[in-house]
Amino acid sequence: MIDVAGGGQVERIRVGDPDTLEAIVRECLPGLLRSATAAGLPFDRAEDAVQSALMTFVQRASDFDGRARPSTWIHGILIRKIMEHRRGLARDGSADDIDAVVEARFDENGRWSRPPAGPVAELARRQFREQLGRCLDAIPDPQRLAFSLKEVEGFTTQEICKILDVSANHLGVILYR
Repeated sequence: MIDVAGGGQVERIRVGDPDTLEAIVRECLPGLLRSATAAGLPFDRAEDAVQSALMTFVQRASDFDGRARPSTWIHGILIRKIMEHRRGLARDGSADDIDAVVEARFDENGRWSRPPAGPVAELARRQFREQLGRCLDAIPDPQRLAFSLKEVEGFTTQEICKILDVSANHLGVILYR
């Protein structure tokens, strides 16, 4: 884990030290992807949102003040990118076109980018994802995001409050609901 409290870590982030930024991005990337997909984005759109959040992190590294962990700060950026994406979808009302689906599943050589698992494992995963998706779709975005950050990503209450920009009491209400 990246130690922000360690001497000079915040300053290395603020000056845009490439090694420091790369280490932070590598550490945060899996969690960011899980959060984006848990928020209901298809994998290809989740990747785009994560990439956009990481670009914003790198571009705005000089604004990092060290009051939160870098991963907390980046997750906050990601949540805002996801909300922007949803607002854009609401305006567009667009659906996935077949080319985007094919590109998301195959690489440039026509091979699977993520090969399918065996039929039994795939069926179990699909049933679990469908059930979890139905449960998550039934709750509003703030509750879905709070649940994902708490239960899937393991963020502390304080970190989730910073990411979602809510008080600890409000977060408790959101999670209780």
